[in-house]
Amino acid sequence: MIEMIFKNEEKQEILAFIRATIDSNFTKKDVSALGKMDGKMEELGSCFVTLHKADGALRGCIGNIIAHEALGANIAHNAINSAFGDPRFPKLAKEELADVEIEISVLTPARPIAKPEDFIIGEHGIILQCRGRSAVFLPQVAPEQGWGREDTLTNLCYKAGLPFRAWQSEDAKLSVFTAIVFSEKEFN
Repeated sequence: MIEMIFKNEEKQEILAFIRATIDSNFTKKDVSALGKMDGKMEELGSCFVTLHKADGALRGCIGNIIAHEALGANIAHNAINSAFGDPRFPKLAKEELADVEIEISVLTPARPIAKPEDFIIGEHGIILQCRGRSAVFLPQVAPEQGWGREDTLTNLCYKAGLPFRAWQSEDAKLSVFTAIVFSEKEFN
């Protein structure tokens, strides 16, 4: 995987592509493909696309932890899924799109950690796997919520439908990843 560093122009192109991709669901217009960006869009990659309402509330967030397709294709798929496939929300309505702020998190591959203390708040996203269940938080979630390490791990258990201290059990596996996160807010 090549190093994923994006220039401001590339970030703006990605964000505009996500917006156009979502809008194409309403207009049925073809969307121009993302530029290759020095090969970054053709590399195997994964991302999360997050939609926020004007008041900052979550409106949709879908992504992949494990890369299974080219990053450009993953961005397109997750743009559509975050707007129309997040089971926590109704499908995005055309009139909502203008008021939605788009954010993307491009992920690095996850790696296991030996102990919870290896998880760094604000730097790492965290994945919990335990008792056949799993849950993930992106790196920005804990700081946005004001959580420390233990609060984050406890909430991760709740998200996975596990007892709140399951992260301390012997069968719990923790992995971390980092993300390049940017949003339309940076350019408005």
